[in-house]
Parts: sequence; structure tokens; C-alpha cells
Amino acid sequence: MGSAPAAGSVRARYLVYFQYVGTDFNGVAAVRGAQRAVGVQNYLEEAAERLNSVEPVRFTISSRTDAGVHALSNAAHLDVQRRPGRPPFPPEVLTEALNTHLRHPAIRVLRAFRVPSDFHARHAATSRTYLYRLVTGCHRSDELPVFERNLCWALRADRLDVAAMQEAAQHLLGTHDFSAFQSAGSPVPSPVRTLRRVSVSPGLASPLVTPQESRKLQFWSLEFESQSFLYRQVRRMTAVLVAVGLGALAPAQVKTILESQDPLGKHQTRLAPAHGLFLKSVLYGSLDAASCTLQGPQFGSHE
Repeated sequence: MGSAPAAGSVRARYLVYFQYVGTDFNGVAAVRGAQRAVGVQNYLEEAAERLNSVEPVRFTISSRTDAGVHALSNAAHLDVQRRPGRPPFPPEVLTEALNTHLRHPAIRVLRAFRVPSDFHARHAATSRTYLYRLVTGCHRSDELPVFERNLCWALRADRLDVAAMQEAAQHLLGTHDFSAFQSAGSPVPSPVRTLRRVSVSPGLASPLVTPQESRKLQFWSLEFESQSFLYRQVRRMTAVLVAVGLGALAPAQVKTILESQDPLGKHQTRLAPAHGLFLKSVLYGSLDAASCTLQGPQFGSHE
């Protein structure tokens, strides 16, 4: 993508939004080489080969997600250089073509937009929101409806102290050194992040959950918004807030953990399972909000 376009050809850059169920993937990033593991990006780039671009199409992913993590709406930019005399693809044609050639049913391209040639999907993002789904009232794994498996964290408890979780979450709001909530040894220039919003609220179950199951099971949604997050920060914050909800931690202890800046402490090393986490949305303030942003569907949340 770094070479100059061939004479008479036009290179067009696009921003695409896509979603996936992460269960079958080794994360969103492409796995290169002979390994058997595969990322969502591998399938996207395989579909893009059918665009017949002069240069191979590579997706630059906005937000990396781990193995098992899902996305209601992730984003990436890509360049497509058609042969001389052929105009750039209209965004809706690009979307349809990618979906037509995607070989995995758990991935779908949502929308595409033309963007300037210097646009960068990761650096230009102004907001990222993650959703974490919990369920209480499920004491055995086989009590969870099959339609919800791999899409939430089933807690072996009948209730959560949601008020205590909401109180604890307030200690995380604002600009802090979040070293205590990143994986130890993660290479990052600065552990300082600004958490703009965190919420704990009742969530919606799948409509395929039976009325009898709905009387026993209670779903909960945790949402976190920031411009960017540290590696596994959301899953570590979720685990600590759940510990508060179960009575293992007091809300004030979350502030102590945060101020410790210690990623190896007893409580903050816990990691919420990947399968309950969803990247909900990626927003770009530099683009026209009416035409170039897309919120993920409101799955599992009243907000």
C-alpha cells in the first residue's frame, strides 16, 4: 500500500465497519505464517482478494480484540487500487462484494465510507465503547440457554450488589494511571487513560430465552467508554467490579487498587472471561457524525 498508484489508476481509501462473533477466532488480528490459528482479519483480507486490486488489500484494524471477544462494530481502513480506467468502487458496492466473498458466517461487513488518503482507523478514533454481559441465577453451566453460551459470563450467584458496583465504578472515572488494570509487562508508552463513562445496569437477554428461564436468570450490562484502553483493561476492571458485586471487595478498595498501580496485586490479576466482552462501537469525531459513524446494535443493554 506504500507504493505510488500505477499510471491512470486511482487508489481509494475506505473506512469499513464490521462485526463478528469471536468464538472461533484467535482474535481480530490476522495470523501470519503457517499457524493453524486464524484471525477475523484473515477472512476479511481473503474476501478482499476478490476485488482484484492492483496492490494486495490489507486491513488496518482500529481496535484489537483477543481470542473469544466479540464485536458489534469494529472498524478498519483499507486501500483499493483498481486497474487503469476503472473508477473506485462505490462504498455500498464494496460492502456487498466483501460480504459476498466472506467465507465465515460469523463475520459481517456493516457499512463502508470513502475517507481521505491519510485517514487512519486506529489513530483517528475518538471514542471506543466496550460492553460486558453478565448473568446471575445460573448455578450450573447446563442451565444457561444454548443461545447465550459464549456470549456472557454466567456467575454462580443469585444476585449482585449493583449499587455497590456502581459506587465502585465511580472511582474509575476520569484520568488515571491504570497500570493496576493492565496485563503485567504490556509494552505501552503511557498507562494513563481517561475513562469517560462506566455504567452497570440491567441487561436484555436473548429473545430466544424461554419465559421460565427469564424468571430465574438476570442479565446485566457493564459499559466502558474511553478513547483507548490498555491491554485487557476492560476485562480486569470487570473482574474487580464483579468481586464488589459478590461482596468479596468493598467499593472503596477499588480506589486503593487503582492507586496502587500494581498489576500483580491479589485482586486485579483476575480476568473476566473473553466470551462476555463485546466491542460495541468505534467513533470518529473528525468525520461527519451523520454519515461516517455507526453504533453497534443495542444488544444486551437498555442504554
